[in-house]
Formats: sequence, structure tokens, C-alpha cells
Amino acid sequence: MSRRFSKFEDTLWHATASAAPKTAPLAGTVTADVCIVGAGYSGLSTALELARQGVSVVVLERKEIGFGGSGRNAGHCTPTFTHYSLPELRRVLGAPWAERLIHRQTRANDKVSEMIARYGIDCEWEQNGYVQGALYPSHLKTLEKRAQEYNSIGARTRMLDRDETRAITGSSRFYGGWLHEEAGGLNALGYARGLGRAVQTEGGCIFTDTEVTGCVRDNGAWVVHTPHGAVRAEKVIYTTGAYTVAGWPKLDQTFRIMRVFVAATQPLSEAAQAVVLPKRTTIQDGRGDIYVYKYNAQNRIVASMFPMGQRGRDPKFTRQVLSDRLKWLHPELREDLRWEFFWYGELDMQRKTIPRLYSLAPGVVAMTGLSGRGVPTGSMIGGILSDWAMGVAEANLDLKIEPLHAQPRYMSIAPQAALRGYRLRDWARAKTQGAPLPPHA
Repeated sequence: MSRRFSKFEDTLWHATASAAPKTAPLAGTVTADVCIVGAGYSGLSTALELARQGVSVVVLERKEIGFGGSGRNAGHCTPTFTHYSLPELRRVLGAPWAERLIHRQTRANDKVSEMIARYGIDCEWEQNGYVQGALYPSHLKTLEKRAQEYNSIGARTRMLDRDETRAITGSSRFYGGWLHEEAGGLNALGYARGLGRAVQTEGGCIFTDTEVTGCVRDNGAWVVHTPHGAVRAEKVIYTTGAYTVAGWPKLDQTFRIMRVFVAATQPLSEAAQAVVLPKRTTIQDGRGDIYVYKYNAQNRIVASMFPMGQRGRDPKFTRQVLSDRLKWLHPELREDLRWEFFWYGELDMQRKTIPRLYSLAPGVVAMTGLSGRGVPTGSMIGGILSDWAMGVAEANLDLKIEPLHAQPRYMSIAPQAALRGYRLRDWARAKTQGAPLPPHA
């Protein structure tokens, strides 16, 4: 399968991240206990967990560390679930799987903080919280339910009234909001490179510019083939996500691609910072057709949205949409905005919007379907995949192992259709409740 991806060099993170650890392509045959395909958050966190336990591990990466979604995402780290409420998740997954995954996901930022501190990862980590705003009055009830659900399992969240929401976000547009105090943000590629360096520190091997061309059984071991070498291993884990291009038949059919675009402004002045996110939180504007933004270490606003029609396709129009939305949310912002970086990423979407763990063959598994919650999910998933590699019984894993199966064809259009539906819903609710609408709504 041949797929084209947007230029990795266009990202803000590529321009600002700390240097990558030294790696090289694989040449010859090496032996390991576990071979991991894909050097993003999921693969690297798994390798790190295993290497710390004395397991010999080799990571193979087609391009460079963090080349996929791990180096292209917007750098938000909010340990929640994007689509399901916690009661819905319990109904979808059932016992005991739901409670296990809920615990892993909602404590993911503990893992992120621990790894950053232990290995001195230079990635602009700021744990200043996340606010989801309410742009019309009835949204407050939904956010109140969310606060109750997450607080019931030990998360530190709370509701904000209109005045406190303005004090934290700088925006007077919100009727209130939901604050998740444990959320944070980082330099996405810097974090991936730091995880790679940590893997090496613990004795793991990473080979880059090394495309996996196949995986076959040979004399009791798995042999993972590449153009100039091979890895013989007892177990193999695929963690290539949306950037799966080869290596195992039909693995790329377990998800459907949904694109997202991210952009970053020039560094904002102190006057602008005083009226836009004065507490340096990450904010989601509360619409189903989301607009999410935060600062990076250079005081640039990093914002992301999903493409829709002309938005995302026409660069000039898209930058105007981003500027108009930010200035509508923050009318006091007088500074002209220049979106100096603009790039795309791909999400491996699947129907349940939770990670899926697939059994490919005895001793071979794959993880796909992170569905847009990459930083916390990719960071915590290493604990589950390393448990599998260490021989933890399937019934005791924190994610159920499933047979490989393709996503239904409707998933090629369902995410975009859902976005358009959310947009219409939010428009109708704002109109009926007398709430102002943002531009391009």
C-alpha cells in the first residue's frame, strides 16, 4: 500500500523540538525478545516499559522517531475519553474491561509526568489544566455531568462559573466551563524524541529509516524483515496506527483515516498574552466542531480544527477562519495574527473510538484506533502492551484482545458526517437559547 503524508518538516514541533537521539538503519540480523514496529508514543512507551524490566527490545521505524501522529499532533495531553461518557463506556466495554481502561486513561498524565521527570525529557511540559467552555446555557448541564463522572473516579476536575472561566481563559464568550486540573501540554515531537532517548538509556535499540516488509515464522521465532536486515524475536508488536503502510496483511483496514490540521501563530506580545489564556491553560471552545488552542514555550498559539469543505483545503481561507474564531473568542485581542506554521496529521479512527488490541498470530499483536487522543493514550498503552509481552494472561490485561477485523465502509464518511451534525446541533441550540454564534459557524 502506498500512501502520501503531509510534510513532516512543516510542523512547529520539527522546528523547535530538542534534537533526536542518534539512530541508524538496521543492517544485518539482530535478535531480541520483543520487536516493536513503529517509533511513536505507543511503541516507545512499550519499549521503555519492557527495557526497564530487563527485556531485550528492538524498535523499527520506517522514517524517524515521531514521524507519524506522535510528532504531528497539537500537543494537548488531557486524560479523558473523546466520545463516550464514562457510563457509556461501561456499557460498551462491560466489566471488567471498562474500569481497567478508565483507570489507565484517567491516570495517564501521572505516567507522562513520571517519564518526563525520570528521564529529563525536554518537551515544554506544562500542566496548567484544560478548560472546556460552554457557548450556550444548556451545555452547562452536560459539563456538570462530566465533572461528576470524572470526580467519582478520582480525577481533579470542577465546574467554573462565568467569571472564573473568563479569569482563566481570558474569554467573555462562555457561560461557564469545566476545568480538568491535571491536563497539560507539550512539544509533541520533543516528547517522542525524549521517549526514544529514554529507551536507549534503558538498553533498548531503535532503528530508523527501516521499513518493515514482512513478518514470518521461522524455527520457533518470528522474523521481521526489512530491506537490509531482519529481527528475530519471540514476540512482535505493531504500533504504527494511522501511519500503517505495510508489514502485516489487512492491518491498515482496522481503521479509517480522519485528517486534522494544526497551525501556530507568531509569538504573541505580553499584551496579547494578558487577554488570551492568561493562565496558559489548554482550551476547547465547547463546540462539537471543535476549536482547541494553547500556548507553546515561545508563546505561540497552537490551534487545531478538523477540515470541512473549504476549511483545511484553502490555506488562505483556513488561516482566516482560525484568526476570526480566536478574535471572536477574545475580542480584546488587538494583535494581528500570522499563522506561521500549518500542517496536517492523520487519525486512525474506528467505530468505538477507543484503542483496539488485535491478535494477528500467536506471539504477534497490533494496536490501532487511538482515534485522536494520542498523547495520554499512547503514553499509557505501553503498560498494557508490555504486560502482554511479559506473558500476562489475556483475561488479566487492561484491554481485551480481539481478532483482526476491518472497519465498516461507512467509517470513511461517518466522522465527517458527525462533525457536520454537531455543527448543526450547536447552531440550533445557540439560536434557540439566544447565544451568539462564532464566525463561520
